[in-house]
Amino acid sequence: MERSVEVLAIILFGVLGLSHTLQPKAWAEFFILLRGKGEAGAFVDGFLNLPLGGVIVGFHNTWSGIPVVLTLVGWCLLIKGLIRFCAPKQALRMMARVSVERSWEFQVAGAALVVLAGLLGYGVYAG
Repeated sequence: MERSVEVLAIILFGVLGLSHTLQPKAWAEFFILLRGKGEAGAFVDGFLNLPLGGVIVGFHNTWSGIPVVLTLVGWCLLIKGLIRFCAPKQALRMMARVSVERSWEFQVAGAALVVLAGLLGYGVYAG
């Protein structure tokens, strides 16, 4: 099961990373739209983070080697989802920094996701 979760993460992080890198303005507009929906928008963001975090934490409890990176990311996603659902006003404050003018920040995050996917891919297929 752990390998399946790793392959899922490679695919998701790779696609999302490329999308963030190639379409930063669209991602900024998406989060501005969510922010505009208020606490319900924070919940939508929670629905995007909590399931993947739950899958990773529930089925990939690995604490050694390269896979530990995915376990840590899973805990971060789980905590992010928890904040979105239990403290939506705080989540909205975090979303307040998003703007079209700062959409380049999505490219930085996207590059990090692509690197993460590559690292996990190396661990799965070469390690």
